[in-house]
Amino acid sequence: MVVLAKGLARRGHAVAVAVFFGGGAYEAELAEAGVRVIDLGKKGRWDILPFLIRLMRLLRKERPAVMHSYLGVPNILATLLKPLLPGTRIIWGVRASNVDLSHYDWLSRLAYALERRLARFPDRVIANSYAGKRHAAANGFPEGKLVVIPNGINTEYFRFDPEGRQQARTEWGLGEDEILVGLVARLDPMKDHPTFLEAAGRIARERHDVRFVCVGDGSPDYVERVKQRAVALGLTGQLIWAGARDNMPSIYSAVDIATSTSAFGEGFSNTIAEAMACGVPCVVTDVGDSAQIVGDTGSVVAPGDHSALAAVIQHLISLPPKERGALGEMCRARIVSEFSMDTLVQRTEHALGLA
Repeated sequence: MVVLAKGLARRGHAVAVAVFFGGGAYEAELAEAGVRVIDLGKKGRWDILPFLIRLMRLLRKERPAVMHSYLGVPNILATLLKPLLPGTRIIWGVRASNVDLSHYDWLSRLAYALERRLARFPDRVIANSYAGKRHAAANGFPEGKLVVIPNGINTEYFRFDPEGRQQARTEWGLGEDEILVGLVARLDPMKDHPTFLEAAGRIARERHDVRFVCVGDGSPDYVERVKQRAVALGLTGQLIWAGARDNMPSIYSAVDIATSTSAFGEGFSNTIAEAMACGVPCVVTDVGDSAQIVGDTGSVVAPGDHSALAAVIQHLISLPPKERGALGEMCRARIVSEFSMDTLVQRTEHALGLA
């Protein structure tokens, strides 16, 4: 969203971003690009009526030509408020595919049910993956309104950073010859950390020169369950819990092999594309558009298959460093050629009716 907002601003459009909660990490970056950030000041999950009043006042004041919402609840709100905005094009953003809602609470299930019922009202629905488009169409979203625009990656920002690599690896106590396998993902059932940990446990029993890192955070209860599983697998000495990080090019650069073990729900995985842009070979599960992102530069296994995941990672570990480095160069070249920011902005500009 930040990439898109900045790109549209560079092309001469007046862009504002309204957020439920202020103080986010990207606000300064948007401001520097001339994009206004409007904090709607939501106080929490149950701050509903006052929040809606603030949102309605904002929309009446701004009278946007286009309102482009992201994710379920914003999509629902944009459509319910459409009567207040005659002449405004409402564009939804669909960012996932086959989410297994049994892992989430009743409010998430209710939101998706409402989203399905309202899907005929927006002027267009942009999915960031072909898997997301197929899933939306199968769940009643009008296929004629659906368009796929993959995410764009800032390849000038996401690139190999040798100094950042050294800093991160020093912080984590990694030796020169140790190989680091990483999973960058929020701790959430969708991302399936247990499969990553099972594969790591298999590899750790055979190789003591391999370390593993999980970058991201999640709900305390789920984080604790996942960490307990890691202890049970005997990974304490070889696994790093890095938490959430902002300096992602340094983090990706510190990793020798990146993984994505999502079990469901993935649309376009930014973490895969970002790691590839930093020259890191990837092993991914066949969920969403992950296989399409890596193409012939990466390896794809079935979701939940920790044995296959371990085998592919072990194969990459066994490659000579030069061969693994050449594979990383192919990864970056693929992202530069197929998933650029310019392509994202141009295609979205057209879909929003601004071209």
